Amino acid sequence: MVDLSSKASLVVGDRTAKVLFEELGLATVEDILRHYPRRYVVRGQLTDFHSLNDGDEVTILARIASCKVKKIPGRKGGILEVVVSDGSEKLLLTFFNQAWRAKDLREGREGLFAGKVSQYKNQRQLAHPDYLLVPEGEDAQTAADDFAGKYLPVYKATRKLPSWKIAQCVSLALANVGDLEDPLPVQLQSQLDLPSLSKALREVHQPTDLLAAEKAIYRLTFDEALAMQLFLLLRKREIRKNQSKVPTRLNEELLAQFDESLNFKLTAAQLRVWNEIRLDLAGDSPMYRLLQGDVGSGKTIIALRAMLSVENGQSALLAPTEVLAQQHFKTFTQLLGKLANRGALDGPMEGVRIALLTGSTSSADRREILGLAKSGEIDILIGTHSLLNEELKFKNLELVVIDEQHRFGVEQRDVLRSKSEYPPHILVMTATPIPRTVAMTVFGDLDVSTLDELPLGRTPIQTHVVNSLTEPKLMERTWQRVREEISSGHQVYVVVPRISPTDDSDFSNFGLSGDELKRIKRLSGDPELQFSQPASSVSEIFPKLRDEILNGLRIAALHGRLSSDEKESTMRAFQAHEIDVLVSTTVIEVGVDVSNASMMVILDAERFGVSQLHQLRGRVGRGQVPGLCILVTSATPESDAALRLKAVASTTDGFELSRLDLEQRREGDVLGSAQSGATSHLRLLRVIRDESLIIKARQVATELIDSDEALVNYSGLLIEVDKLRQEERASYLEKK
Repeated sequence: MVDLSSKASLVVGDRTAKVLFEELGLATVEDILRHYPRRYVVRGQLTDFHSLNDGDEVTILARIASCKVKKIPGRKGGILEVVVSDGSEKLLLTFFNQAWRAKDLREGREGLFAGKVSQYKNQRQLAHPDYLLVPEGEDAQTAADDFAGKYLPVYKATRKLPSWKIAQCVSLALANVGDLEDPLPVQLQSQLDLPSLSKALREVHQPTDLLAAEKAIYRLTFDEALAMQLFLLLRKREIRKNQSKVPTRLNEELLAQFDESLNFKLTAAQLRVWNEIRLDLAGDSPMYRLLQGDVGSGKTIIALRAMLSVENGQSALLAPTEVLAQQHFKTFTQLLGKLANRGALDGPMEGVRIALLTGSTSSADRREILGLAKSGEIDILIGTHSLLNEELKFKNLELVVIDEQHRFGVEQRDVLRSKSEYPPHILVMTATPIPRTVAMTVFGDLDVSTLDELPLGRTPIQTHVVNSLTEPKLMERTWQRVREEISSGHQVYVVVPRISPTDDSDFSNFGLSGDELKRIKRLSGDPELQFSQPASSVSEIFPKLRDEILNGLRIAALHGRLSSDEKESTMRAFQAHEIDVLVSTTVIEVGVDVSNASMMVILDAERFGVSQLHQLRGRVGRGQVPGLCILVTSATPESDAALRLKAVASTTDGFELSRLDLEQRREGDVLGSAQSGATSHLRLLRVIRDESLIIKARQVATELIDSDEALVNYSGLLIEVDKLRQEERASYLEKK
């Protein structure tokens, strides 16, 4: 018997199965059937050539307009040039030394043609494409089977596996599996008006009409959403079952002293969120909460209050970069004043002891910190990945705060949780606003708190786009405006993507992944995936600004290749207003807080992501001075990259920009490593596009677990959830 778990070779044979695995990673019958069509072409409707981009692997339905053999002097064979048309535009197909194909590729015939789009003498072409011609006459019944339906599926394909060969494999799989056991109960299918799994898989690959295909896709997408939500909700409940030894005692007296020392009042949003956290801390089970808020919304003060409130335990704050960890340490120390000096000769009896542990902490200081953490003398320990080191032990770790959560995965959370005898409270923070459905899917195992208002006194940031190639006068005005800000007593950031022409480590480590960088290059409108201008770098821009453009101003450089002492002294000098202009990479993206900084110039802005640009500009306008951000670009004015920058300039709403950013990403980029194993199951689900479907799946998952927490009566759904658990464990083990 063949079922979904059967090897692909049982239905397609050993040779084809080997190619399926090598080319597309498809090993089982289920893998074949879950390789869904990208789109459908309709027999009789030719493909619109406007949608073809250079570099794309495409499958098109077109009509042959001409076919001729072009002789090459001194060589045998020649080139067969076939021109196909969509009715308005033309595309060249070239075959070297294959003149014999001319007898099949006759003018007027239609067919599917698959290959990689490229340019040849300013004409788009497919070189050596695979093809399958629409059969002619009644005597070609066998070939007609490939065109049996009106709607022809087009699959993600490779050179060795064109779309129609994949369709043949799918047909063989469908013919052999028969009716499948459906994880969704019949009652639920009826209630939600969903087709059965067997019907959905047949209709998605061989649709009787487009409505049937849409219903099939909806069912299969819902399955992915439901499995993910069940997985997250079950984990959430499992975490809640881990009882703390006793409810955390809140140090109300220390909190009151701290509040009295502040020269500002918490916003209504901060008070609301604090109340949610306070109730969690005082509850019977560990807190597991996401705190999200736009740039400057006041997350840090909430995190500090949470750490102060843990009366008899210790707290740890994990930050993604040394600059941010040092910034937190400095901010906490300044906010607490004398309350941060417990244990010192001049320190109070009431208060806390804070320490900083990073990769550059000296060996002697590291040994002392490890000893004090183990003995319980340190109340709040701030650090980078050094906090994940096995050497670090706590006497009584009660609260873990993880800043910039999107830079860490589930496994890092679990490492810190394991450092406590009892499950500690977990508070994860992000300054990248997350739309509701992304929060449901990426952080569905956490409760979510949102700071949705800025503290009083924060001034709005104005953002403008300047094209360095087409607007040279505006570029001159930009540097003139920098001088005006400095003469008014303010300070300026100049942000560039690279440290040097050969080193973009800060950009890749602190900004975008390689895949995201390629995506942004595509958005720039350059078909060769290369920017028209080389990226600006600190090593090039810094001396040019210092010696020429901004000559006479106090200018310094900051980037990730500097030593920790150099970075710290530079930031300290900038905060002390000993520096007018700081030329930096994205190391200042988060956490850096200099209230006197009023302006930022971001060079090669098209190379940064939307959310990252929003994060960067949040470094200015943090005091009483209005903020100004100039996005400098060399992108073509009407390119996608330029339009993205205009969108950033048009709003300061981080949630709106987050949606824009996520809509442009692949799902793997959206989910990142937060749910590492589970993402491979999301073949159809799109967390932005499928908002209403995810909300429905969350509702159904909640109802199912409320009625049957162990899913005893839903064995099929439990199998799907277990697949996600197994993949997450496998992914975690691979990274250890």
